[in-house]
Order: sequence, then structure tokens, then C-alpha cells
Amino acid sequence: MMKPVIYYCYDAYCGWCYGFSPVIKRIWEEYRHEFDFQVLSGGMIRPASPRHIRSMAPFIQSAYKQVESTTGVVFGQDFLWHVFNPEESDWFPDSLKPAIAMAVFREYLPLLQVPFACDLQYALNYEGRDLCDDEAYRHLLEKYELPVDEFYSKMKAEEYHDQALYDFSLCQQLRITGFPTMFMQITDSKLYQLSRGYLDFESLQSTIEKIKAETATGNTKADVS
Repeated sequence: MMKPVIYYCYDAYCGWCYGFSPVIKRIWEEYRHEFDFQVLSGGMIRPASPRHIRSMAPFIQSAYKQVESTTGVVFGQDFLWHVFNPEESDWFPDSLKPAIAMAVFREYLPLLQVPFACDLQYALNYEGRDLCDDEAYRHLLEKYELPVDEFYSKMKAEEYHDQALYDFSLCQQLRITGFPTMFMQITDSKLYQLSRGYLDFESLQSTIEKIKAETATGNTKADVS
């Protein structure tokens, strides 16, 4: 019998996912011995050609405040500098590279995908690291004791590029229209939606426990597959 899986569909550039990071990390800590956790990269920003941060800076200038007030996270000044000084920034956001990094990472440490996703978002949204720059990942490779040269070599390999695109495609197949979104898979044929958008820990835990109780008694009202 398969071990139940919780799928965390996120994007490294999603501000609400950054706000959700403390919640998903706490859920992971609470349930990691009961469920496998799989992180799927969503491909939220995939321009046909590179687009400078100036195109999205006005939206972020107001949106980040709502994320902070709702979730309690704080956006760092090094990140906000790029948002409020876009004409001086050299950022061209694209979800592909952090998704490739996630694909490579899960090969090394599949049980730590959730904390790695949270670390990526902290690196961007608090420390102001450019996730389209290879150097943005170096400190995390050291933290997780991964082989730096080998990791970077794999990030350039077609195999992991394709895995990142597969993540994007899977999120589309799941009809995800916003991040973060979570699912629980109890059996091969049953998929349950846990959340769509930001949800606090208590509400999310309550949903998980409710679905667990319903499936244990054979009640499948929560089935969304």
C-alpha cells in the first residue's frame, strides 16, 4: 500500500507562498513521518522573452503589504530595494531556474523538499537574492552539504530542465490557478484538495484531520479527483 502523499504546489516567485512558508514548514514538521511531501514548482512567471522587474514592481509595491499583514512574514529591505528602485535593478524574474534547482535538489534530499522551498523563498524575499543567478543557490548548497560543482552541472542538464517543465505541466493538469495550493493523495485513485491560496496552520491542520477521519470511515465527500 502506498504511503500517503501531500503535494505542495508553489512558485519560488510567489509572494503568498513566501507568506505561507511558516505554515507549510510547520505542517511538514507535524506530518512528515505520516506522509511523503512532494513540492511541485508552478511556473508562475514564464515570459516568452525576458521581462524586467519594472513590469511587475508597481503591483508588488502594494501587494507585499497585504501578504505581511495577513501572514506575519516580513519582506527584507534587500528585496524591496529592487521593487522600489526597478530602474536600477538588474532582475529579470523567471520561474524556470528555481524550478530546475528544486528538481536537482529532490534527487539528493527528497525528504527535505519543503524546507528547501522555504529557503528559496527566504533567499529571494528577505535576503534579496536573484534566483535567476546561479550564485543565489551557493549558500544553500553549503547549508545542505551538497556537492556544489556537481549541483551546478546538473542544473545545466536537459534532464532537470525537463523535470521542471513537467512540474509546470502537472500543475496545469491539476487546474491550479493560484499559489499556494495543496493536495493529499491517500491511494492511487484518490486525490483531495487541502487548500487553494493562503491558509493558516490551524485551518489547514483541521482539513487534513477531517479528510483522514472521513477516509478512515469510507466517506469520500472530500474527493476532488
